[in-house]
Amino acid sequence: MNMKIPSSYTSSGPEDTIKLGKTLASHLKEGSIVALSGPLGSGKTCFARGLIWGLGVSVKEEITSPTYTIISEYEGRGLAIYHIDAYRLRGGDDFSALGGEEIIYGKGISIIEWGEIIEDYISGDAFRVKIEIKGDKERLINISRGEK
Repeated sequence: MNMKIPSSYTSSGPEDTIKLGKTLASHLKEGSIVALSGPLGSGKTCFARGLIWGLGVSVKEEITSPTYTIISEYEGRGLAIYHIDAYRLRGGDDFSALGGEEIIYGKGISIIEWGEIIEDYISGDAFRVKIEIKGDKERLINISRGEK
């Protein structure tokens, strides 16, 4: 069942952010890209966790940011799910050297934290999730599609 995705949402904590990620997951299909942006500690990994669990990966699977490995791969709904953290990349050349284009334009679903670092590689129809810190636990989450 596809629930409507709000374009702007105020999260009151991590559980809320995970729930919104799960909602967006129901709208993803083979080849989908979700680019996450926001400052350190804003909840990008928390949102990605909701997406990944919402895509059928067991909630027992620990989902952490692949800060040092750059890319983590999971299997969900019969599709590969790529969780990419672009924070340590020095731009598109680093991403390209990792084979990033083949990954995000392949048959899986790509979730990219710090998507703005590799913006030139992200298709125009990708979901873009911008997270702003509004308080200790409160976050403003804006979701758009097709806008750079």
